Amino acid sequence: MKLTSDSETLAENKALILYILAKISEPITNIALFELVLSIENMNYFYFQQFLLDLIENGYIINYDKSGKSFYELTPLGKDTLELVKDLIPGILKFKVDNNLKSNLKDISNSSSITADFMPNDDNGYTVNFKIVENNNIIFNLQVFAGSRDQAQKLISNWKKNAETIYPEILGIINK
Repeated sequence: MKLTSDSETLAENKALILYILAKISEPITNIALFELVLSIENMNYFYFQQFLLDLIENGYIINYDKSGKSFYELTPLGKDTLELVKDLIPGILKFKVDNNLKSNLKDISNSSSITADFMPNDDNGYTVNFKIVENNNIIFNLQVFAGSRDQAQKLISNWKKNAETIYPEILGIINK
C-alpha cells in the first residue's frame, strides 16, 4: 500500500482504526493499538502513524498522556463519523475485528503489563526499573542498581521472562 494510493484505501484504513477503537471502548496505548491493527490488517507503521495524526487533527480521536504513556480514545465525533463510514471497511476485516479482538487485546495487555527499562547514573552504573501494571495502575515498581549496561540488559531480559515467578517471591520475602 502506498500512502499516496487512492483516497478510498486511505479512508478504509482510517475507518478500520476508528472501528477498532469503538470496539475496545477504552483508552489504548499507541503500540497496543498498532499491534491490534496489525493483527487484523498488514499496515506499515509509518502509514499507521499518519492515519492516527489525521484522525486526531480532524477531532475523531483524542490523544493524552497518563503515567508517562500516550493513550488514544475515540471522540463522540469519531463515533458519529464511524457510523457514516463503516461501510467502507470490507466485511472480512470487520469479521476479523469482531472475532479476534478479544483474544488479541488480552495478549497485548498481558505483554504490556510487565515492563522494564534502565537509565544511566552519574557513577557509571545504571538504574533498572521493573514494573507490573494492571488496568493502568502500577501494582509493582522496583528499582535496582546495575554495574554495567550488559548487566542491566540481562536483568531486564530475566524480568520479562520470569516476572510471574519473581514477583510472588519478592512479595513472599517482604511478607515474612
